[in-house]
Amino acid sequence: MKPFELENGEVAIDASVIAEGLGLALPLLREQMRAGKITSQSERGIDDDSGRYRLTFFSEHRRFRVVVDEGGAIIQRSTLNFGDAPLPKSLHRPGG
Repeated sequence: MKPFELENGEVAIDASVIAEGLGLALPLLREQMRAGKITSQSERGIDDDSGRYRLTFFSEHRRFRVVVDEGGAIIQRSTLNFGDAPLPKSLHRPGG
């Protein structure tokens, strides 16, 4: 699997990319996703950003964001780490 794939309007990203971005071991990421402790948002670009997708993943203390193009290339990635403090709710809104 490529790091990112788009098929029939469905977005898929390799779990190892998310685990790395959130600073978690892959088994812990999977466990926390099943428990609903990892959440996500997907946004599709319009106008100048057409053909791009912004995927955002949230854990208790981190936000990982990745921007990809429809060909599967990762254009940008960023992580906000709040250390021991909880992630502010304001960071859970699109574009936030």
